[in-house]
Amino acid sequence: MTTIYLIRHSKPLKVNNEFNNDDLQIQNEKQSLSIEGEQIAQDKLNNMELDNIDILFSSSYVRSIQTAKYLTEKNNLEINIVSNLGERKFGIDSWDELPEDFERKQFFDENYKIGNGESQKEVRDRMYSVIMKVLHENKNKRIAIVSHGTAISYLLSKWCDITIEDDKMKYSYNGEVLLHNYFDYCETFKLEFDENNNLFNIQNIKFN
Repeated sequence: MTTIYLIRHSKPLKVNNEFNNDDLQIQNEKQSLSIEGEQIAQDKLNNMELDNIDILFSSSYVRSIQTAKYLTEKNNLEINIVSNLGERKFGIDSWDELPEDFERKQFFDENYKIGNGESQKEVRDRMYSVIMKVLHENKNKRIAIVSHGTAISYLLSKWCDITIEDDKMKYSYNGEVLLHNYFDYCETFKLEFDENNNLFNIQNIKFN
């Protein structure tokens, strides 16, 4: 059995980019954790459930790497950076270009995207490709992957039933509700795969 812990990054720092000449994608990739986010990551990722991790992966985004670092010392690990674990790309030059109903359209139409951005299907496919490569190269190990809320949600849609209830997304696997709201910071899903790399269980690990 191979186990993957799929972890959303912790709380980012809010900044004013009015005078920042970087494009929106670079601004997004550079966003760091807030002081509160550092504390959340330290507290939640110190849980015994995440002891004895064999290998650690993170997206190339700063907030993801800063979250993953809290798994390095206790597990004596380095962080393996994988750019394809990054967040969904909006593909716009200004937030004014983003339609008000963008998230809803992308949720219901897996091929919907704007500008040079990514569709739900494109994000899911690249995330799944990373997962399959990681599984193939790390059979029977305990693996931690730190990524992003939307990217993780699109990946989970490959295995989960997703419905909207009370205007909130509900993720279910084999009839069990994993999540009924937006992802919390450091939200962690435990995925278990058999010897043939077939998924047979998903749990939402709740840290106190």
